[in-house]
Amino acid sequence: MYKNLKRAGLAAFVLAVSAIHPVAHAAPLQACFVYVSPVGQAGWSFQHDQGRQAMEKALGEQVKTRFVEAVAEGADSERVMRDLASQGCGLIFATSFGYLEPALRVAADFPGVKFEHAGGYKTAANLTTYNARYYEARWLAGYLAGRSSKSGVAGYVAGFPVPEVVQGINAFTLGMRAANPKAEVKLVWLNTWFDPAREREAALALINQGADVLTNHSGSPAVPQTAEEKGVSVVSYQSDMSKFAPKAQLASVTHHWGGYYTQVAQAVIAGRWAPKPVWGSMKEGFVQLSALNPALPAALKADLEAKRAQIVNGTFKPFSGLLVDNSGQTRLAQGALGDAQIAGMDWLVQGVMGALPSAR
Repeated sequence: MYKNLKRAGLAAFVLAVSAIHPVAHAAPLQACFVYVSPVGQAGWSFQHDQGRQAMEKALGEQVKTRFVEAVAEGADSERVMRDLASQGCGLIFATSFGYLEPALRVAADFPGVKFEHAGGYKTAANLTTYNARYYEARWLAGYLAGRSSKSGVAGYVAGFPVPEVVQGINAFTLGMRAANPKAEVKLVWLNTWFDPAREREAALALINQGADVLTNHSGSPAVPQTAEEKGVSVVSYQSDMSKFAPKAQLASVTHHWGGYYTQVAQAVIAGRWAPKPVWGSMKEGFVQLSALNPALPAALKADLEAKRAQIVNGTFKPFSGLLVDNSGQTRLAQGALGDAQIAGMDWLVQGVMGALPSAR
């Protein structure tokens, strides 16, 4: 079912990346990737690199790829992207939120190079943004946590308070409280995307506060590994982390970039690329709740599948109904939040035990 949805959805995205452009790009296209953390064996950069490899396999001699890993946001990323553009890269994927402003500066100096930025909110003539509706699968993850937790307390290890992360926290909490209206989600901010030692410390702190299910928005396997070590459950993020937490992992919210990256490269090669932002969903195969633990009860798996189907067919939206924030203010009385409201989300729902630090 997932494969069929991905084929159908990705076909629709041809239109999103294929507006007519007067000049085609000579093959082989050099497609270059910049990663904020080491590729490693799992996590954010690993999933983007899996997408790079899938694109390379699909397009063969039409494309050559390169990547630079562990590139800090800010001046380092600008230097790396500038080097790649000057060395013949015709397409550059900037795969971290903090790469946006550096990418915009480099794009202005290299108008012939196409830039794709993950998670950004600004575009240019030769730079567009792409993202996934991670919050859809996060709602399912929270529902699974709520059905599985005995304490009614989950722990959430979060990177930075950007809207994408806030959406995930809120969706997870709403899903958990749909299963258990009294559930709480305790929150620890890292103020980094990748720091295994700090991720582990945060996970331990949350376990000490009563969390018997963990989840995270950070870049290493440290949170699943800590859950496995301490005998609590985890809903992993970005990659299937079952090899790090074979007993602890209930499921994982996984990212899938290969189909999108392939179509972007095809559009550049054919001269059809246009700076049109993309926000992909579970329906299009960008994100899914996968790697469910075989030990989960069959009835629970069926319940999750039914709710997944409702999100995919649009009969249920994670940010709908009465939404109250964790200060008691009503944010939505009925209906559903629109994309602009979700994209700019800067508040936490009722049930989150924590606060937003100052934005980056």
